Amino acid sequence: MFKTRITEMFGIQYPVIGGGMLWLSRAELVAAISNAGGLGILSSATFSTVEGLREEIQKTKSLTSKPFGVNFPFLPTVRPTDMEKYIDAVIEEEVKIVETSGRSPEPYMKQLKDGGVKVMHKVPAVRFAQTAEKVGVDAVVMLGCEGAGHVGLDNVPSLILIPRAVEAVKIPVVAAGGFGDAHGFVAALALGAEGVLMGTRFMASEESPVHPKVKRWLIEAKETDTMLIQQSIRNTARVVRNKPAEKTLEMEQEGASLEELLPVISGLKEKELFETGDLDAGIMHCGQVSGLIQEVPTVKEIIDGIMSEAKSLCHRLQQTAAA
Repeated sequence: MFKTRITEMFGIQYPVIGGGMLWLSRAELVAAISNAGGLGILSSATFSTVEGLREEIQKTKSLTSKPFGVNFPFLPTVRPTDMEKYIDAVIEEEVKIVETSGRSPEPYMKQLKDGGVKVMHKVPAVRFAQTAEKVGVDAVVMLGCEGAGHVGLDNVPSLILIPRAVEAVKIPVVAAGGFGDAHGFVAALALGAEGVLMGTRFMASEESPVHPKVKRWLIEAKETDTMLIQQSIRNTARVVRNKPAEKTLEMEQEGASLEELLPVISGLKEKELFETGDLDAGIMHCGQVSGLIQEVPTVKEIIDGIMSEAKSLCHRLQQTAAA
C-alpha cells in the first residue's frame, strides 16, 4: 500500500521524506529515516568543507544500506565553484538522490544528470515548479506557507498549493508544509501528491540532535507559536516566535537592510540554540505542524505510526464512501 512514483523512483518503502534541516540532518537522523522505510536527506549546508560532507556521507553509509539523499540550497552567498565541488563529492560517493532548493538548479542539471542523480527541487509556488520541470528535475517538492524555513512570498497554504501543482506539472509532486501525522499524509495523497516531506516532525524525534529543551518546546508549542520574518528582504521565513524573531520583525519595520539583519538571523546562532537549548539564542526555523506534536518517539515509531494509522483512515473513508 502507498506505492507511488516517488517510492519507485527512489527505491524506498514509504513515500515519506525527511527535510534537509541545517545542523540537524546529519548521519544519525538521516540513516534512521531511511532505515524506517523513508528517505533521509543530508543537509550539505551544515558542512563548511567538501571533505566534511564527504565524511558525513560515508558515516551515513555505515549506518544504513538504504537510499538517502543530499540537499543543496542554491543561494547567492554560495560560490558556483564551491557548489560544483560539493556536487562532485556527492557523485563520487555514489549518492543518487539530490534535493535542491532556492534558485533554479538549471546551472547544475547537466553535472547532476551526467552523474546519474535523480533531482527533486523544492519550491513555494506553482510557477517555479513549472520552471523546474522544464529544466529537467525528476520531482518537485511543493512547500506550503505552513512549513518551516523559506516559504516564499505568496503565502499559499498546502491545501491550495498541492492540487494546483499537480495540475500544472507531469512529474511527481511531494507535499511539504504542515505534514506530520497520518491525517496529513492521507490528505496529501488525496490532493494528488505522491509523497510528503517532513522536517519539524522529525526534529522532535529521539534521533534528532537538538537539545532536550528544544524538544520539550516542540511538545508544548501551539500552532500559533511561529511567525513570518524577512518578508521585507523578499526571503520570507517561518520561525519560532522568540526574542530574536521579534527583534528581526521590529528591525524590518524600521527599514533595516539585509546587512543589518544578518547578525540577528545568522544560522550560527540557530546552531547555538540547537546545542544549548537557549530558545532565545537565535532564530529557529519551525513549521506550524509543531502544534500537532505531543511526544518525542523514535523515527521508526513516527513512520510506522503514520503508515498504520493512514491505512486505517483509508479503510474508514472507503466504508464512508460505500455507505
